[in-house]
Amino acid sequence: MKRVLAALLLFAGPVNAQVSSTAAPVANSSGSVTNQAVQVVPSKTFASVINGVQCQGATLHINPFLSSTTGWSDPYERYYNEPVYDTLDLVGATDPEGNPVPDGRPDNPGNILFHKPIRTGQKTNFSINGGITAQISIPLDRSHIRTCRRAAEKQVELMEAALADKRLNYELARLKTCSELMKGGAMFHPRSPYSKICSDVILVNPPGVLPPHTHSIPTSSTTAETSDAAKPTQQQPSSQASP
Repeated sequence: MKRVLAALLLFAGPVNAQVSSTAAPVANSSGSVTNQAVQVVPSKTFASVINGVQCQGATLHINPFLSSTTGWSDPYERYYNEPVYDTLDLVGATDPEGNPVPDGRPDNPGNILFHKPIRTGQKTNFSINGGITAQISIPLDRSHIRTCRRAAEKQVELMEAALADKRLNYELARLKTCSELMKGGAMFHPRSPYSKICSDVILVNPPGVLPPHTHSIPTSSTTAETSDAAKPTQQQPSSQASP
């Protein structure tokens, strides 16, 4: 503690300054500086929500920017007139002989001989600044993110299974309705925009059931002769008498 107090007293002690009477020219300059900044605020922009399961992964923010600044002075003057005063000093005092001599002061104080144009150097400042800012946000809890992704994949599988079940029910209902209508003799016109609903439905016989059918029986002459030849012949009684 004593060393700290000693250091504070050393820095807070009086300073002996040397004063110089030598004159030196002083130059002053002025300017302006414009500071511009682009802020990137991370957010859950790329969060995925699947059936109540929300997962946040690594995100990359790339923001291009373009800015411009303009500075000017008003009123705008390229030149200004600087007065040139009369510094002539011929009279004002006398020498021992009574002749007029300069006294060190202008004979016509405040008299302007002419005006000299001075360039101001005033100009309009214009600048364009551009660039790109990039920021990568990576979650620290990787195990939680992996678990969330697995849960999201399971939710997708459940949704696909539910969709497949509804699709199957729809196709079976369409098949049943179209087949019943076709059995009853009703169907869409081929030029109807709804004819494609039952375009792939085909009626077939159930297994073990024969469809109604007919057979034709041939009646040619060859068949008749064959049937006559198949009949048995009858024997006639003999007319000869015995001796």
